Amino acid sequence: MSLDATINKASVLIEALPYLQSFRGHTFLIKMGGAAMEDPNLVRKVMRDIVFLEVAGINPVVVHGGGKAISAAMQEAGLKAQFIGGFRVTTPEAIDIVEQTLHGTINAGLVDTINDFGGKATPVHGSSIFEAEKLPAKDEQGNPIDIGQVGQVTTCHPEDILYALSTNVVPIVSPLGQDVSTGNLLNINADLAAAALACAIKPTKLVYLSDVPGILSNPEDDSTLIPSINRSEAAELITDGTISGGMLPKINSALDALSQGVGKVHFIDGRTPHSMLLEIFTRSGIGTEIVS
Repeated sequence: MSLDATINKASVLIEALPYLQSFRGHTFLIKMGGAAMEDPNLVRKVMRDIVFLEVAGINPVVVHGGGKAISAAMQEAGLKAQFIGGFRVTTPEAIDIVEQTLHGTINAGLVDTINDFGGKATPVHGSSIFEAEKLPAKDEQGNPIDIGQVGQVTTCHPEDILYALSTNVVPIVSPLGQDVSTGNLLNINADLAAAALACAIKPTKLVYLSDVPGILSNPEDDSTLIPSINRSEAAELITDGTISGGMLPKINSALDALSQGVGKVHFIDGRTPHSMLLEIFTRSGIGTEIVS
């Protein structure tokens, strides 16, 4: 390697220095979903980046999804995946598969990967921190419809999360909740679970890792990425229809988290290696940040 290349590497570290100084001791909540969960190599890279954050003195918390893995497990069990309004219909037969896939397989794998890289992580079953109620849903005609054991968070008990952080351990949270009325397990949208936890622990940053570059002024053109936006500007993009579809619940949950005291929200493309580090520790960033 040439001397110039070596100096360039040092320059990257120096650029990151003020951010490392600013964020030392702060909490980042990272929601992993979409393509970031589907490629094992990408998952390992994200987990290594999380170990980097931990070693740098930042307190990461991870909430993960796992939609495609759940659909595959349901198909293997002879159950058909069905979605209404963006939410998975979760029958009593399906909830066991959802739990096993999310917590028994994906969560355990993420914990093991962080530990393999020399970090310290612990599994957190979402039902131990999320009290929830069944999510009311409607069909295309606007009529109420039962989508099964699908929940929305009503109360968050973050004590296990805060204890893990106090011992320099990364909590890995599965998006499951306990029904306050019946005690049954509920399947919770991971974006909404992450936002609910963020409202409770108020991290400096809430980071959504998914399969889109960020917020686009033209949803069909990745080159129209909006690097930074405030809450009122994001609300305008919702009103005029620029933000719609699958991005809508993500943005609404982000705006709710900002209103409850979260510092900043970042939307970044998990398909890009080290995208989280590039967004947080460089001047130019790589995705979209939403500020109050």
